[in-house]
Amino acid sequence: MRFVLRVLKALALLLVLVVVAGAAWLSVRPPELLRVGDGYAAKIVCSNVFIAGRNADDVLEDDVQAPGNPLLRLVRVSVDHDNGRVTARFMGLFASSYALYRNGLGCTSVPDGDFEAAEKAVPFDPPARMETSDASWPQGEGVGDADGKIAAVLADARLAGPAMRAIVVVRDGRIVAEAYGPGFSATTPLIGWSMTKTVNAAILGRLMLDGKISFDDDHLLAQWKDDARAKIKVSDLLGMESGLAFNENYGDVADVTRMLYLDPDMVSLPANAPMEAAPGKRFRYSSGTAVLLSRIWMDRVGNAQAAFSYPHDALFAPLGMTSAVFELDARGTFAGSSYLYATAHDWARFGQFLLQDGVWNGRRLLPEGFVGAMRTPTAASNGQYTQGQAWLAPGGGSSAAFGLPEDTFWLSGHDGQSMAIVPSANLVVVRLGLTPSWLDYRPRTLLKAILAALPPSGAPQQQAGSQQRTQAQP
Repeated sequence: MRFVLRVLKALALLLVLVVVAGAAWLSVRPPELLRVGDGYAAKIVCSNVFIAGRNADDVLEDDVQAPGNPLLRLVRVSVDHDNGRVTARFMGLFASSYALYRNGLGCTSVPDGDFEAAEKAVPFDPPARMETSDASWPQGEGVGDADGKIAAVLADARLAGPAMRAIVVVRDGRIVAEAYGPGFSATTPLIGWSMTKTVNAAILGRLMLDGKISFDDDHLLAQWKDDARAKIKVSDLLGMESGLAFNENYGDVADVTRMLYLDPDMVSLPANAPMEAAPGKRFRYSSGTAVLLSRIWMDRVGNAQAAFSYPHDALFAPLGMTSAVFELDARGTFAGSSYLYATAHDWARFGQFLLQDGVWNGRRLLPEGFVGAMRTPTAASNGQYTQGQAWLAPGGGSSAAFGLPEDTFWLSGHDGQSMAIVPSANLVVVRLGLTPSWLDYRPRTLLKAILAALPPSGAPQQQAGSQQRTQAQP
């Protein structure tokens, strides 16, 4: 009996030692996967609390933990409202990661915990907040009576998809139907994830109109001047054909998650990536590419203050996107791959802007042919991706194969964000939610049902501002 007791005591001691050693290891050198999980939790909670005004516990449970990763269920967060900081820790103890809210510029991940450096990176005052009005959309937020047939389509949970948060349908320049998930409304700013890439491309297009950058520009970064990367053109980056290696696999610690949640300077990883193919020869979807484009256009603006204000001054204010918040990394580069928050109404304004060939209120804001590039497939992507950070066939297959108009093009983002633009039907459909890819939701099914429910188009489609739309030429 004494021998058994000694064995049990020894086992208990060994268990304690293992627990203590494990805790010490997690405290000193936590695995990168845990740091990514905590970084993701801190960032998502921060943005939704300080931009969207949501409850932190709801965001943790619904946005961070609900998609199903078991490790994320063990993450705990704390919010410092006075200082605009969020801390996330695995089991409330380990792999601490942080996010910081910077007034008017949203939240940034601060993986190194250096809040002082993150605050100094954007020392300027943000652009003044725009006021909304009750005028009819898109000049204001007023929306008339919904089209009953289209509203019925949006009410179909199968078509709307799991965890739908917002759907807005724009026909002939006005909102004809909209729907929102529980707890969300037309005033809730929602993340676009990779739909942000297309907005970032349009911001670059604004600079093209001013002659400060062109599709054919090369020698884009100083660190590329002495090697093959100097030959990479702006057009190669826009078409995801740069030839730079980049791992976009979200299932583990990959280049994309390392860039977003482990590096305070998002530019560093893609800027230092090796070449794996000649520019223009291989399609590789890369969030790093979009961040590089952000850094490039910011450098071309002229000075840091003007660069921080440029998305607002050049795009959001002219379009009346009063809710838009384009977030930056901890060192002051816009996260052009992922982090734009806006209401569904404002996302729809951007879609209408593209439908109108980059013209708004009679004023051309994008060069002629720029939206055409967004609708023109690249050869290396086998017709799926376009020359302007947009999709013709997200997930594969042509529009015609799904019974959709051939001129349909898409903005597409993580967790079920989508925007369909159909010039031939004068139609924009925005769908936002929290719908992971493993649920196999297809927004093309929703679009097909909406198209079937549309009444015949009336007078020629009008621009916002009552000017007739100019059709883009690919």
